[in-house]
Amino acid sequence: MNKIERFFCYCSGASQSILNKCPTEVSKFVGIGAAVFFTGLLATMSSAYALYFVFEGFIWPIMFGLIWGLMIFNLDRFIVLSMRKSYSNNREYLQAIPRVVLAILIALVISKPLELKIFEKEIATELNLIQQELLSTNEKAVRSRFSSKTDSLHSKVESLKKEITDKEKVRDQLLELARQEADGTGGSGKVNPGPIYQIKKKNADQAQIELEELKEENGQLIAAIRKELEVVDQIKSGELEQIEVADMNGISFQLTALGRLGEKYDTIYYANAFIILLFIMLEIAPILGKLLAPRGPYDDLLEVHEKRFESYRKEKVY
Repeated sequence: MNKIERFFCYCSGASQSILNKCPTEVSKFVGIGAAVFFTGLLATMSSAYALYFVFEGFIWPIMFGLIWGLMIFNLDRFIVLSMRKSYSNNREYLQAIPRVVLAILIALVISKPLELKIFEKEIATELNLIQQELLSTNEKAVRSRFSSKTDSLHSKVESLKKEITDKEKVRDQLLELARQEADGTGGSGKVNPGPIYQIKKKNADQAQIELEELKEENGQLIAAIRKELEVVDQIKSGELEQIEVADMNGISFQLTALGRLGEKYDTIYYANAFIILLFIMLEIAPILGKLLAPRGPYDDLLEVHEKRFESYRKEKVY
């Protein structure tokens, strides 16, 4: 075996000493080891890209990416190493179930950052939309907080104006009664103004005086309320200008955007699903390779070696 074959055999968890006795098995374990190695490599790239959003620069993402990739590599190697070929396929499949479940969970984790990179442009567009929605929501919240105050002040202004309008109507009615009394079209029916006209004219004049006093009093109140409205509007405008949205480049926002894109567009939904399935297949490839590979000389020699050790251990104990 050359160095590359030895390396991939190591990745598969095969014993070099036993494998040297059955060279026909080398290609099988090279394939399994290559699947384990490249799964760890994908995990390194995926985690480094995910951590790039957390840390500034490249040093920490690369370091933690390597640690994560080595951990996934070691875990996959252990999963393949711990599987034993037997003459009963059912037993092998039962042993593989928890390992397959674990491999699927790992695939879901390492696939997400690469999905974000693949749909980077689409996610950027959706993030702009999310940002606008958040700004709109914050603006509505600010306006809603001030709306009750401004509505109350506007209501007071309208109420004061209505008092003046009602007083003007009373004044106009009294003036009309006095005019009708003067020209004989109403009241006593006499053309020449008499004492009744004087009384009605006096009432109309009194209503005019009261109207002028009400206009002056309510005018001052309306001016004060309008100044208060200006202050409230200035405070509201200041808060609206200070509205800011958090940085949208975080991985949580990107995952949210990716999920929304999947809900909006079927093409992205199915593409995302196929990418996840691809990573799941890559992650369970070493396990499938170990399950589908027939029992060979290596497995027989390994079983003999383990049984000898078991016999030796029993002899030492007893």
